Amino acid sequence: MSDMKLERRMADLELEVQSLRKKVEELSGKTPWWDRIAGTFEQDPIYERAMKLGKKYRRAQRSDDPRPRNE
Repeated sequence: MSDMKLERRMADLELEVQSLRKKVEELSGKTPWWDRIAGTFEQDPIYERAMKLGKKYRRAQRSDDPRPRNE
């Protein structure tokens, strides 16, 4: 194997090891789950609708909320 091919292969392997280390860190719990999924639902109309319905439900459960319950 020529020196150029060997150097290229080593560089590729180093990148692969770096990628694997990152995956292991994520799976081992060092990265909180919310950081791993952050942005997953960005600009998703179904998610936005679910958040609005959840907010409406929680508001309806509070007795001290002055807003009408049929919002």
